[in-house]
Amino acid sequence: MKPRLKKLSVTMLGLGLGFGLVTSALADATLKEVMDARGLTEKDMLAAAKTYTPTGGRDEYLAFSSGGQSGHVIVYGIPSMRILKYIGVFTPEPWQGYGFDDESKAVLDMGNPNGEIKFGDTHHPAFSETEGEYNGRYLFINDKANPRIAVIDLHDFETKQIVSNPFFRSAHGGAFVTPNTEYVMDAAQYAAPYKGTGFVPLEEFNDKYRGGLTYWKFDDKKGRIDEANSFTFEMPPYSQDLSDAGKKVSAGWGFTNSFCSERYVGGIEKGRPPFEAGCSQKDTDFMHVTNWKKAAELVAAGKVKKVDGSYMIPIEQAVAEGLLYLIPEPKSPHGVDVSPDGTHIVVSGKLDSHAWVYSWEKIQKAINNKKFEGKDPYGIPIIAMKDALHKQVQVGLGPLHTQYDSKECVVYTSIYVDSMVTKWDYCEGKVLDQIHIHYNIGHLMTMEGDSASPDGKYLVALNKLAIDRFNPVGPLHPQNHQLIDISGDKMKLLYDMPIPLGEPHYVVAIKADKLKPVVRYASGWDSRKDERSPWKTRAGREKVERVDGVVHVYGTVIRSHITPEIIEVEEGETVSIHLTNLERAEDETHGFAVYSENVQLSIEPGKTVSTTFKADKAGVYPYYCTEFCSALHLEMQGYLLVKPKGYQAKASKMDEGQAYTKADYDKQVKTNVDTQAVINSVVGFITSHNYKDFPQVVALVEDATDQLGFADEAKKKAEGYAAKGDYQNATLWAGQHWQYQVKTADMGLRAKTYLEQNGAVKVPAK
Repeated sequence: MKPRLKKLSVTMLGLGLGFGLVTSALADATLKEVMDARGLTEKDMLAAAKTYTPTGGRDEYLAFSSGGQSGHVIVYGIPSMRILKYIGVFTPEPWQGYGFDDESKAVLDMGNPNGEIKFGDTHHPAFSETEGEYNGRYLFINDKANPRIAVIDLHDFETKQIVSNPFFRSAHGGAFVTPNTEYVMDAAQYAAPYKGTGFVPLEEFNDKYRGGLTYWKFDDKKGRIDEANSFTFEMPPYSQDLSDAGKKVSAGWGFTNSFCSERYVGGIEKGRPPFEAGCSQKDTDFMHVTNWKKAAELVAAGKVKKVDGSYMIPIEQAVAEGLLYLIPEPKSPHGVDVSPDGTHIVVSGKLDSHAWVYSWEKIQKAINNKKFEGKDPYGIPIIAMKDALHKQVQVGLGPLHTQYDSKECVVYTSIYVDSMVTKWDYCEGKVLDQIHIHYNIGHLMTMEGDSASPDGKYLVALNKLAIDRFNPVGPLHPQNHQLIDISGDKMKLLYDMPIPLGEPHYVVAIKADKLKPVVRYASGWDSRKDERSPWKTRAGREKVERVDGVVHVYGTVIRSHITPEIIEVEEGETVSIHLTNLERAEDETHGFAVYSENVQLSIEPGKTVSTTFKADKAGVYPYYCTEFCSALHLEMQGYLLVKPKGYQAKASKMDEGQAYTKADYDKQVKTNVDTQAVINSVVGFITSHNYKDFPQVVALVEDATDQLGFADEAKKKAEGYAAKGDYQNATLWAGQHWQYQVKTADMGLRAKTYLEQNGAVKVPAK
């Protein structure tokens, strides 16, 4: 047994034997004393042990949550529930420089060509899949408010593309992928005239307002949505909601539920009953069944026409070609979830206490036999409920979303009104367990629960309310994600996690080892286009050029300076600053901010980013690195000098401040010699061990070697000035020599520590 596990076992044994006095080398109090002081129980300690991730430990799963009104994606670990990152998607995110550098502005502008939209409402993330299994390559997410889909590359956790729906005016029902990521499903929500139609009065709602479902074609080789080969199903003016793609036996088909199939239009200001009254009168709504595989074949064969440049399959064509069917479903549903083997579909309705289980075999039989109970007002065939239903199971008041377990036939459904999760068997139609959560759960998520082989283990309840769970922080409360252990027969609540960013709607979780994110970019990389940047700059090649009225600054950043340190332009000129991070150590990110110019860049190792603005006011504009990158981070600074038009500089000598003598120079040289001895010792340790077996250390060594190269250049300059008797410049360049040595030593010591902590072995001397 590993020492850490053995220690944990002893601790738990102590709990069971009357809380024996288990002491810790790192604390004065015993475990029992800590428990008593904090009012903790054995149950609390067991829950803590299940989620505790030791210092330096990694989570088994990574969860990607919608960020709701923030327009972002939230990444956190499971079981630790530690937030790791916010990914900027539909709105700017300053820490990443997203929406502040030219490259990411171009991504934001893809779905927002006029730059007028400042808000996004992310709802449903989905991983790319191979044969129904998460492949860890891409994440898709929708914007409900301004119907858009974004592509996030999990190679570097950055948003690479945003596409805007050519027809819809809202889209809650995205994103959901087909088993090999051929398409990303994106359903409309609130019926409206299609874009380009203009004003249509509500009196013409039934005839001219429409819903729809877009199948976005995904090019896996390019990692981008192919808008030109995507297509949309025209659908009746029902409010389409969530979707899911068939798997295995049902592959090639898609399922989308809806609400307000009454097609009611409110108007309380005119004395009419509100929407909620009219949209809940029928006993059932409609599940839409679409044959996307056949539809794609028709598009490829040129049998589908384009409307305003995009493929649109009208209702009449969809019916004639056997592409679209309806099945009654519980009213006001929110979720349609296909089983891992593709044989069943579970739908729950917020206004029904039952979850309905449909049989794909029965649905297929009804379609093949053309057995329908009638048509809706738009001519779409309706399969009778009795000809499609497998089971109806009473699961609680207000059932919503369902996720699958690794155990066959076992599922979990969120129960909104009762604030609980119900575990049940959809094959036999019986409830197995229930657990109360806090409070009013919306979606829920199990580990890889949307895939063809769910992992089970944990469940996350996405709760809308957290009124008494955390310290009060004003009227706007955080959301509450609760972690639940589902590994046994009974569910057990483990952890409450506040989410302080928007209203997260849905989360997906993937096994962490399926993700292979890059830790640094190739030198001079444009991360948004995934190619070399035309603005890449190497050390010593920094320059300023004026081209077509734009001042282009080709610069570099490295601990602890920005080159150039002084940028001079004239009032009214457009300035485009291009910065390349020369670091190779994976965590040496630099930032760049300029006073009053709304500039904040994040420059990860190897990355090149640009910022363009008009220097329209004469003045002095300090700039600096915003990431605390080294001991001399605060000295990583510079000045943008915007000179008035026609300014003539006066001849004057720079005030050097402190004056230096030969004694100062000799003192600095001695310091440098002593520092070099430390470096030599560290280098000796590293090279005497198998450091090349550790990629992290190799990167640090590469960076350290670069810094030593810069140090040699500074040393030569210092010696040259000393030979001339110019001890002012000699001392300063000797000081710069030492700065490079310090950076070298810093990286060397980090490399040495890493080798010591990760089992490096000494290699025999040759």
